[in-house]
Amino acid sequence: MIVKLAAVLIFLSAALVAPSRSRAAEPDNPDIRALIESFRTAIIERDKPRFLNLFVSTAVPWQGVLTDDGLAELRRRDPKAAKVVYDGKSTPTAFIESVVRSKKSSEEKISNIKIDSDGDVATVAFDYSYLSGDRPVNSGKECWLVVRSGVGWKITTLAFSANLTKEADKH
Repeated sequence: MIVKLAAVLIFLSAALVAPSRSRAAEPDNPDIRALIESFRTAIIERDKPRFLNLFVSTAVPWQGVLTDDGLAELRRRDPKAAKVVYDGKSTPTAFIESVVRSKKSSEEKISNIKIDSDGDVATVAFDYSYLSGDRPVNSGKECWLVVRSGVGWKITTLAFSANLTKEADKH
């Protein structure tokens, strides 16, 4: 009886430990890193169809928040500026269309990537610096919620902090 009980306890403890081992075995997800790289290069290449294909919908939430320094910079031009403003027109489509229309090149430099995933959903966070031409316009932290769909990882939500630079005044 004790042997059977011990065997059951060993089996149950192994079953409980196994899921955490499988997640720990892949601390970095190459498919999510490929999604990040596609996002970055679609901006550089002004590739609207590829960019929009990275999202579950072209109407996913896309929310910015000004850093305190960014808000102070913006308030130099507009004293009524707010730290956070919801804008239903701020979408992946509006963003990539502004990139495509711009006479200047665009690039989002990405660093310090952190991914947390269970294999089906993930959070992605990184530091970014957005360049228009060769000049930084804003920088901050960007966070995505992503899901693994039948055709790969897709972005469901995007939020970012924005520290505006004095260069933003010239754009």
